[in-house]
Amino acid sequence: MRWRTGRRSDNVEDQRGGGGVSPTLAGGGIGTIALVLIAMFMGVDPSVILNQVAGPQQASVGGDYRPSPAETELTDFVSVVLADTEDTWNAQFREMGGTYQEPKLVLFSGAVRSACGFAQSAMGPFYCPADQKVYIDLRFYQDLKTRHGAPGDFAQAYVIAHEIGHHVQTLLGISEQVTKAKRRAGETEANRLSVRQELQADCFAGLWAHHADRTRQILEEGDVEEALNAASAIGDDRLQKQAQGYVVPDAFTHGSSKQRVRWFKRGLQSGDLRQCNTFEVAEL
Repeated sequence: MRWRTGRRSDNVEDQRGGGGVSPTLAGGGIGTIALVLIAMFMGVDPSVILNQVAGPQQASVGGDYRPSPAETELTDFVSVVLADTEDTWNAQFREMGGTYQEPKLVLFSGAVRSACGFAQSAMGPFYCPADQKVYIDLRFYQDLKTRHGAPGDFAQAYVIAHEIGHHVQTLLGISEQVTKAKRRAGETEANRLSVRQELQADCFAGLWAHHADRTRQILEEGDVEEALNAASAIGDDRLQKQAQGYVVPDAFTHGSSKQRVRWFKRGLQSGDLRQCNTFEVAEL
């Protein structure tokens, strides 16, 4: 991915070592860690699980955090990708006659406190609609590479673009509509709504890649394959198979590997926001 000459975003907040929550959350322990690991990549609203397992106390992780040279470069990379999503979505919203509100991206280490509750790194990157911020511990990318077999800088960019997709859903009012519908639905139907919401965020990530490459020529050979590999690696079917040895489709919250790949490709190939309406199609 051609990123080094890109613009850097002003919307990165570095909270690593700056007084976030301690890696062991109040009221946590082994049970908390188990819950978090089970929830990894499963699309659970942080405010649901995190506030149940975390107490009101907050502890500092210390102010002497020093990133490694590799982390420093990765921080620079994340800033460029975030800036690129800003450029893409600012243009898209202008075409729709609206104004894009740029989100903040928070870097943290170990654990963090958001407006959606407390979160540990094991939960992976997440978007909190309550404060309109994306949260990520950069060590997640090592897990993406080693545990899920999805290396590469464009795979890393896809993760950020997917979370920014959730921010776009918030600005468009989609997230609020889904939340209201899920309150009226049973568990199975609520999961299906979550799948459609997540697949739309995948499509939005593909849409970003389409426009970013068209205007700024960011893609290199193999980049698209990296993103598709990452989308496939964190499909619900594959994660369930790894965790429990069998697949329960009714429990899907993000979509299968095949579905995630399909919708990312749909956004990538079309570059059309209207093609990302996962809520109006009969078959995902």
